[in-house]
Amino acid sequence: MLRITTIIMCLSLIISCDSETNKTSTMEETRPINENSNANEDNTPKVTGIGGIFFFSDNPETTRTWYANNLGLEVNAWGSSFESRDLNNPEQVNTLQWTPFKTGDAYFEPSKKEFMINYQVQNIEALIKQLEENGVTILDSLTSYDYGKFIHIMDADGNKIELWEPTKE
Repeated sequence: MLRITTIIMCLSLIISCDSETNKTSTMEETRPINENSNANEDNTPKVTGIGGIFFFSDNPETTRTWYANNLGLEVNAWGSSFESRDLNNPEQVNTLQWTPFKTGDAYFEPSKKEFMINYQVQNIEALIKQLEENGVTILDSLTSYDYGKFIHIMDADGNKIELWEPTKE
């Protein structure tokens, strides 16, 4: 569990954003915030946030119950959902899904890792094309559901990554 906590803390640092410059910690250039610009106009194929944190557990039900009893998570059969608002578009509600999976669950394959991150993206079709052009391993086909589109890729370290473009409301 300490390993998962460390991973989550590292991811939080990586995607942290300096509100004065709108610069993420992994970007080289600073983009000034334009108060007159509409954040929805940007359709660049890219990650826009974390959509989920999935990890192995020997007993997912016990893990969900422990987190509910000790940390106050509201859990269901899928885990727990955390909602937040987009700072540039406060009407937009973002969701982060937290889910323990049974150790060894095939959903994580072909990765050998104990976790999987779901990244929320925009313009997933263009992003897939860009990933293909860059030689990224695409594991499956784009799949659509009522709540969004999904595809899975492998990163350079052998981590299975889930990309999710939520359905526009």
